[in-house]
Amino acid sequence: MIVQNEKNQSQQSHNLSVKEAAQNLDTNLETGLSSAEVAKRQERFGANELKGKSGKNPIIMFLLQFNQPLLYILLIAGAIKAFLGEWVNAWVIWGVTLINAIIGYVQESKAESAIAALASSVKTDATILRDEQKVKVPSHELVPGDLVLLTSGDKVPADLRLIFARNLQINESALTGESIAVEKDTKSVDSNAPLAERINMAYAGSFVTFGQGKGIVVAIGEATETGRISQLMQQNTTLSTPLTRKFDKFSRTLLYIILGVAAFTFAVGLGYGNTWVTMFEAAVALAVSAIPEGLPAVVTITLAIGVSRMARRHAIVRKLPAVETLGGATVICSDKTGTLTENQMTVQAIYAGGKHYTVTGTGYAPDGEILLDEKPVDLANSPALLQCLINGLLCNDSHIEFKDDRWQVIGDPTEGGLIAVGNKMGLTQADLTTEMPRLDVIPFESEFQYMATLHKKGTEDWGQFNNDKSGIIYVKGSVESLLSRCHKMLDNEGNLIPIDAKIVHREVDAMANQGLRVLAFALKEVSDKQDSLDHKDIAEGLILIGLQGMIDPPRQEAIKAVQACQNAGIQVKMITGDHAVTAKAIASRMGLNKNGEVLAFTGQQIAEMEQQELSSAVENGSVFARVAPEQKLRLVEALQSKGEIVAMTGDGVNDAPALKQADIGIAMGQAGTEVAKEAADMILTDDNFASIEAAVEEGRTVYRNLQKAIAFILPVNGGESMTILISVLLARALPILSLQVLWLNMVNSIAMTVPLAFEPKTERVMQHPPRNPNEPLLNRQLLWRILVISMFNWILIFGVFEWVKGNTGNLALARTMAIQALVAGRLFYLLSISQWGSAIVNKLRGRVTQITSSPAIAIGIVCTIILQIIFSQWSLMNKLFYTAPLSLNQGLVCLLIGLPMILVATFVNRFDPPN
Repeated sequence: MIVQNEKNQSQQSHNLSVKEAAQNLDTNLETGLSSAEVAKRQERFGANELKGKSGKNPIIMFLLQFNQPLLYILLIAGAIKAFLGEWVNAWVIWGVTLINAIIGYVQESKAESAIAALASSVKTDATILRDEQKVKVPSHELVPGDLVLLTSGDKVPADLRLIFARNLQINESALTGESIAVEKDTKSVDSNAPLAERINMAYAGSFVTFGQGKGIVVAIGEATETGRISQLMQQNTTLSTPLTRKFDKFSRTLLYIILGVAAFTFAVGLGYGNTWVTMFEAAVALAVSAIPEGLPAVVTITLAIGVSRMARRHAIVRKLPAVETLGGATVICSDKTGTLTENQMTVQAIYAGGKHYTVTGTGYAPDGEILLDEKPVDLANSPALLQCLINGLLCNDSHIEFKDDRWQVIGDPTEGGLIAVGNKMGLTQADLTTEMPRLDVIPFESEFQYMATLHKKGTEDWGQFNNDKSGIIYVKGSVESLLSRCHKMLDNEGNLIPIDAKIVHREVDAMANQGLRVLAFALKEVSDKQDSLDHKDIAEGLILIGLQGMIDPPRQEAIKAVQACQNAGIQVKMITGDHAVTAKAIASRMGLNKNGEVLAFTGQQIAEMEQQELSSAVENGSVFARVAPEQKLRLVEALQSKGEIVAMTGDGVNDAPALKQADIGIAMGQAGTEVAKEAADMILTDDNFASIEAAVEEGRTVYRNLQKAIAFILPVNGGESMTILISVLLARALPILSLQVLWLNMVNSIAMTVPLAFEPKTERVMQHPPRNPNEPLLNRQLLWRILVISMFNWILIFGVFEWVKGNTGNLALARTMAIQALVAGRLFYLLSISQWGSAIVNKLRGRVTQITSSPAIAIGIVCTIILQIIFSQWSLMNKLFYTAPLSLNQGLVCLLIGLPMILVATFVNRFDPPN
């Protein structure tokens, strides 16, 4: 009888025998399911497909953009202005809210399509056995119990318990992170075996790279391993970053303050006997002055500029707030293969003829050499080494080629490494194949763990031993499979000597402890009459010629980037699906040690940990190997629970939930699956960890520029608010009206603040520890700066207004001059807060310096001057904003009145340096 819990069946099947699995699913292994039974199961279990969450209605999504605390005040103020018949004021206020809503909608309209990408990753056609017939059906029609036939090139359509495997290899890198295809078998494995070691299972979405197989469908749709990942991803779909959380908290706090002060102003004014219409204008002016309307636009522009800069450094940002988040990262959880490493298997050590050789160079490029005691070797004097290299080139079904400006392997990465090391010594497959043509081959089979090829000897002196025999067999494979078949080995002079298994195993262990994957190489000379090859031909009598140890080496630029991150106080942790020994060896080379050692944990250890143990492990561990998708997710959550800002890299389907949960998910652009890219906030176009470090630099620069923008915008709001509040308390005419406030807060502020977003990074950007994630948006130094500059702005506005009004009695002129004096002061403040200001001060002090700030500051100053001339001199603007034209002398007076800002800014910069 078929089991009731299909999901449970998928997770248990690897521990069952073939017979038990077939019984549980009530399947005939010879005929498959009947059509009638398939119909019943389709009705019961549904289609074999993943269902994504339905997206928001675009209209609802747009309306939700107005669901922001600060916009409530503007919407209500605009409605009351319209009720009073002041339609120009109403539309200007509404226009501001509409601009903010459009900006928010554009960001959010980049809909979350990760689940859709995940669903498409498992859609395919499947060849199955039903009613004793072999048929091809769409994958969504599969049911538990179906018999699926697999062959090279197929995409696995569902989770399968394999019942037959012939040389079957499946690439599961998207699920497990294992870069090399897994050799499959039908034997049952331990119930606690991690996903990457369940060699009797084939999982939905993986690819068959070699061989043939047959399997029983044990899980479909949401119950597959890919389906479980889909469910994990749907648990958290809201974009929430430290920046968005801080802005939300800041907005709500500011909302309560504004409402309280506006209500107080309104009440005080009524107490003085003013009409409610007059006091409503004052309350609206105060509310509008206190709201930094231009701030959302400036923030968006600053983040967008950061996006552009990151793109130039190979990092594509999909979600704007992620730019700043990366700059605040305290932990980077990086995948190993291709991100920290070259993703190119490289031979680094050879043991042949009793000698230890080291190999220089990385990857598949023929650059490098073989050294003995740090000196280049001569192959003519190293017959055992020569035979070891020839073996690796001829007993090989792959080749390498130069394509798209880089060397690439066509075939197995391990075989690519063997070709590359031979090429470094001037040996090529083409020459050897011509000289020693292949006559027959025994392909690699997981059952035997070796590959063998039969060749005719050439006329060249390739170091052969018995010249009366003109045939030779080359064998490569695991040490265990070859050593028992060898009776002799070569010494350094090419002589045959008795084999010492203990010495060989010691050399293997030494290589393995360095994280190297070790292959053994052997040969056997045969008669020229032999033209075919069988397993019995190599059952005994082999001559061991050497060992080659290879690894996917760390990128040199990644090593430097890791060091830069560590110097900046950012922890780097490796989370990989690879073996713990290999991962630990790479981590040691990368410098990922803590207190002098690399502490590694496996997925199995993590699964057995309580929350408190896990918290300790994530804090102290540098390497987490053989981890399952939910364990990656758990690791990220554990780090976040400790207050860390987590950046997580990944390329496979298995990484998607953790990418989504992390404060910033980083997907690989070259090797990454579409699922990972859609779940991520950022995509690396070169799959290089060094690009993450570069992006961190840009992220930190963006945050510093954001702080400059806030420090520039908010003092104007503070000065305006103080001016209006004190004017009401003193029963004076308002020095600035609500529409004039909107001009200053939107047009003028944006024109002057956006240039700050173009400020380049400083040399010290990666010399500081990460900022405290719990630090509020307005820290103590920033609040101090805002308060002091706000006080000066209040004195400027209020003083100029009262002075001009007292001398001329012209309210429009007094307000215009007060605004222009404020803008003049802001121009000097802009210079002081930018890198231009620092460079000018250093020049005056006689220091050798260079102005590194972008020309945007100069452009912003020129644009501001032009806009303010239009604001005061154009008659249409005079009518719209109730301003008055100024004479040249009046304009110069406003400029001179703003000059003291230089002294005030210099004083503030001593306590809170802007760069």
